[in-house]
Amino acid sequence: MLLNDELYGQFKIDQVLVELINTKPIQRLKNIHQAGATYLLDNRFNGTRYDHSIGVMLLIKRLGGSVEEQIAGLLHDVSHTAFSHVIDFVFDINEENYHETIFEKVILNSEIPVILQKHAIDIQVIFDIDRWELLEKELPKLCADRIDYTLRDMYHYFGTPKNEIEAFLNSLIIVNGEICVNSIEMAEWFTEIYYKLAIDYFLGPISIYSYDSLAKIIKLALNKAIISLDDLLLDDMQFIKLIQESNDREILALIDRLNAKVELEENEQDYDVHRKGKKRIIDLTVSLDGKTVQQSSLLSTKIAKMNTKAIEKSAKGTFVKVKPIK
Repeated sequence: MLLNDELYGQFKIDQVLVELINTKPIQRLKNIHQAGATYLLDNRFNGTRYDHSIGVMLLIKRLGGSVEEQIAGLLHDVSHTAFSHVIDFVFDINEENYHETIFEKVILNSEIPVILQKHAIDIQVIFDIDRWELLEKELPKLCADRIDYTLRDMYHYFGTPKNEIEAFLNSLIIVNGEICVNSIEMAEWFTEIYYKLAIDYFLGPISIYSYDSLAKIIKLALNKAIISLDDLLLDDMQFIKLIQESNDREILALIDRLNAKVELEENEQDYDVHRKGKKRIIDLTVSLDGKTVQQSSLLSTKIAKMNTKAIEKSAKGTFVKVKPIK
């Protein structure tokens, strides 16, 4: 099967991946929005976990990763709940990793193990996330997951030029199993667009307000037993429909408030919502000779300054004033 990706190009993928893509858990991701609650306020933010999962799989292939690591990449977000990271706001999970706690359960309760067994692939190997050095690395390192959501979101939502993305992809090299860039310029470029996404957007007023509002709705619905944790494995629209059909006055009032037209501004003195998100600081590994490596912040004062600014913003969080538009 040939798959064409707008960022990475065309690839022929293995049959096991074709079969996994067609499973219910992966197909469900077509209706799980990457932007989470923000999609409800602005439907231009319509990228999905499916697009991202396919992208991660193909990026791993482009970087020379094994079929097993491509499988791990395809499956890595399969347990994301409705509206992605909103559940982390509900339970105040600072690391935003609720989906990781149910990852194995979601896969084991699906048709995925049968497919893996058919192709003689050990599911426990796939579950061993630490073995997949291209797929996942702890911040501040680069990894396929982090690269894909940054490039994909910045391309779709904020118009990052395709030629710049391709130049960055061509700068990626693997040194001792780690994804590195081969120039300081590319490290500076990625750091800048990463913070536009992770700081300006993820911690921007629309994201903070929408996540906070939907989290309050979900928390109330859970407390009233209108929904269960299992219902979070519905897709976004099925989940919202379930809540709306409860006809609970308090819930419906909060939904109406979320859907109301408002003006949002950052105001530290007079605010309605204050939230801190996951601390997302990036410090790419640079290899100028393909052998030795250094952290980008030690090579670029521009990156060091961006990191300092991002650390300060992450620690402070975002203060949002909500003004109804009449």
